[in-house]
Amino acid sequence: MRRGALQAATAYVLWGLFPLYFRLVDEIPALEITAHRVVWSLVFMAVLMTALRRTAWLRPALGDRRVMLAFVGSSVLLATNWFIYVWAVTNGRVVEASLGYFINPLFNVLLGRLVLGERLVLAQKAAVALAAAGVAWLAWQTGQVPWISLALAASFGTYGLLRKKAPLGTLEGLTLESLLLGPLALIGLLWMGTQGATGFQHASLSTQLLLAAAGPLTAIPLIFFGAAAQRIPMSLLGMLQYIGPTIQLALGVWLFGEPFGGARLQGFVLIWIACVVFSAEMLWRHRPRDPVVDAVDAEPM
Repeated sequence: MRRGALQAATAYVLWGLFPLYFRLVDEIPALEITAHRVVWSLVFMAVLMTALRRTAWLRPALGDRRVMLAFVGSSVLLATNWFIYVWAVTNGRVVEASLGYFINPLFNVLLGRLVLGERLVLAQKAAVALAAAGVAWLAWQTGQVPWISLALAASFGTYGLLRKKAPLGTLEGLTLESLLLGPLALIGLLWMGTQGATGFQHASLSTQLLLAAAGPLTAIPLIFFGAAAQRIPMSLLGMLQYIGPTIQLALGVWLFGEPFGGARLQGFVLIWIACVVFSAEMLWRHRPRDPVVDAVDAEPM
């Protein structure tokens, strides 16, 4: 349990620190950064899976039409999520990006209701309603819909829904997604290179090495997360997931100096209350139960 909690916390801390990394390479256009992330992730995952001798799954997966359709969809959603996040960070919208990951668990609950037909208990309904009120308040007071937050939550939430139904593990899934996206990303980078439009060839050696590091930086948190998911209950995993956006918010406000007050703070407060309600309900639902009490409760009255 302790090892799993530490692994989960490590994954979320690393994800929370991602804005620092993307700010170091913000001289490169967001689309090109995303393409490099895909290509170097493919290289890293190919080396890792070969070293682990976990390649036997690949041929059956490539021959399974259902698996391929699911992962084509998840690959598109993953690339979309990566691009929006990179664009947001490199354009001074870290606070808005963090909001997307605060509301992501609540968006997952809504997806479960709309797509999977799952029943929502009263606390979950209240949490979703509070989050929606927070987003509506932000849109009304600022005069614009927080599309970055909503797009990040929608793309990652839908991605999670597809991956939930896909019969591949975390590492295998990321490898297949990188394999599907990699050729397109590489062709795009080569084309930009021939047009002289790529920032990589004009960047310093340190920036080039940082772009190449996108592969392990993408995979390592996922490895920690996958290991943690096997060791700790979903309730604890759900509580720890707020580490990432909290760190991102702190970086956006205190390090990058993004505005955070007035209507924006009020909207965030509503969404934070929604997160508290959601987490409290999850903890209550997954609380340890006394088998003696359960047996008494189960007796007909």
